[in-house]
Amino acid sequence: MFCRKQNGGAEAPGFPGDTKKYAYKEGMRPLKGAVCLLFADSGGKYMELNDFFAAHPEVAVAFSGGVDSAYLLYAAKRAAKRMKAYYACSAFQPQFELEDAKRLAAELDVQMQIIPLDVLADAQVTANPKNRCYYCKKRIFGTITAQARHDGFTVLLDGTNASDDAGDRPGMKALEELSVLSPLRLCGLTKAQIRALSKEAGLFTWDKPAYACLATRIPAGQPITAEALRRTEAAESYLFSLGFTDFRVRTVGNTAKLQLRAEQLPLLLAHREKIVKKLGSDYSSVCLDLEVRQ
Repeated sequence: MFCRKQNGGAEAPGFPGDTKKYAYKEGMRPLKGAVCLLFADSGGKYMELNDFFAAHPEVAVAFSGGVDSAYLLYAAKRAAKRMKAYYACSAFQPQFELEDAKRLAAELDVQMQIIPLDVLADAQVTANPKNRCYYCKKRIFGTITAQARHDGFTVLLDGTNASDDAGDRPGMKALEELSVLSPLRLCGLTKAQIRALSKEAGLFTWDKPAYACLATRIPAGQPITAEALRRTEAAESYLFSLGFTDFRVRTVGNTAKLQLRAEQLPLLLAHREKIVKKLGSDYSSVCLDLEVRQ
């Protein structure tokens, strides 16, 4: 296995490849960004995303509508010979993620297939163990893989980046078991770099707040139900409508716990009564987490 040293000397997994110089597709402009170091007998050489797609010219892209997979989709559209996007539509994704995915696919003129997926039919997922993300990713990416293979693709990509901590993400184990490649991570692109590159590319997702799936709002060990996901999405949609960004509404029993950034506390105070009344229709109480989001 090829590896590259990241900040602090930690090793990150790389992907197999030879030492030849891959030719860019005719008429293709090089993509800007961090590079992936491949160790060869004669010393290291650097590979950009262009080189990755030269080595993997036909790819399926698991597209969530978020910052990372949006830039990956942009890169694949420009550099791959053939590509297609797949969006897994489940109760774990809020409606706005699907709308953002549709919008970007249209703007990039990318074919995107929406795959309906009933994650709540999987008892291992709804039981919500600490490694729930492993079972969820295995189901989602297993389904996408099957469809991609049916469409003639043998390589599936996802938007995991170099800032993601593999030790804290059981879902990444599922990706490894399914042989899903993460070119942004492999090429050392961090979240900050991806945002900067997305802005340069004119992608509207460049400043989109990070957004984990709705299931993460429910504490491990508490069963995940359609009703719990519904009220979580309703609560967060309401806060979005008031101008809040980069926040979470977490479930603690039958209480909604708000996690906000410090600079948005004045906005909370300005709308406190409205928020308590609105969320009170689904929760017995509403509280604020004094450990603000960083």
